[in-house]
Amino acid sequence: MKLIPRGLLGREAAESIAIPAGAIAASLVVFGAFVATQGANPFNVYYEMYRGAFGTWFSFQNTLLRAAPLMLTALCTALPARLGLIVIGGEGAMVVGGLAAASAALGAQALRAPPPAAVAAMLAAGLAAGALWVGLAGALRVHRGVSETISSLLLNYIGIALLNHLVEGALRDPASLNKPSTAPIAAENALGSLPGVDVHWGLAYGALACVACHVLMRRTTFGFAASMSGGNVRAALLAGLPVKRLVVITCMLAGACAGLAGMVEVAAVHGRASASLVSGYGYTGVLVAFLARHDPLAIVPVALLLGGIGASGGLVQRTAQLPDATVSVLQGILFLAILASEALRGRLRLARAPSNPRPAPAPQVA
Repeated sequence: MKLIPRGLLGREAAESIAIPAGAIAASLVVFGAFVATQGANPFNVYYEMYRGAFGTWFSFQNTLLRAAPLMLTALCTALPARLGLIVIGGEGAMVVGGLAAASAALGAQALRAPPPAAVAAMLAAGLAAGALWVGLAGALRVHRGVSETISSLLLNYIGIALLNHLVEGALRDPASLNKPSTAPIAAENALGSLPGVDVHWGLAYGALACVACHVLMRRTTFGFAASMSGGNVRAALLAGLPVKRLVVITCMLAGACAGLAGMVEVAAVHGRASASLVSGYGYTGVLVAFLARHDPLAIVPVALLLGGIGASGGLVQRTAQLPDATVSVLQGILFLAILASEALRGRLRLARAPSNPRPAPAPQVA
């Protein structure tokens, strides 16, 4: 059996770090040139971004609050990527998950259910709604040959339209005059904060989901079958693997993660379902997944980075006199740079095997 030299494995690992790092550095240079054209000092802008993201305990907690949904929506893209699928439906799954969680909370409150039962109902509703939403894109792929990228993107718009229709119609709280929304969730049914910090339990849900997905995809037969199907569908079919079932189940798991993000936003941040659920976390999660190279564990630090960039927008606006959306420009540049850097993978000298490798010494027989 032909073995891969250890040196080559080390060079591939170095390449997997060097290429994203180079893409981030190039993005910072381009973004610095952009803010310079707006009359701002790039170094001051970067310093204010650091202060707004990690400079104080308050700003760091704000970063953690934004990182929690990013971890879950990034999994919505990272898990199907193991099968070679590009799913960008995290925004729609998050919206319908939040809407379903709010509806479940109102139903539990009407039945006077105890708080643990109400939270469990919200959790189940958010997971189920997200799973069915993205699972539909997977089913369309395997049964009708519809591109999962196109279908999941269109499902985002359908989910947002469904949210607007219901919160402005059947589920609207008559007391919500200026901004239509559902009735508020009772305080005892809301998700509380983690001990010692002003950050809700959604952060723990996101971190645990990333660990669980890592174990599922890297340490189980299901994950091995998914990876094999993504690497070579024909070989997977010849081996007898249920590729269609794997696609649908993986998409449902991915959607469940994004639906959980919607439940967390409703139960811990907004307290109700409204247009505020359409916050762009689903689209930023796509960037997090690509930046982490679809590794569930790497999603955690990348989500902190992107969450910090998003959290710093307000401070940059106040101190550098730049629009709040300036940080979104940086996120867009990062996304383009990461996509472009993938063309360099395998072409750097770091990952090339030596032209004349020294043969391994023959084993000595005593």
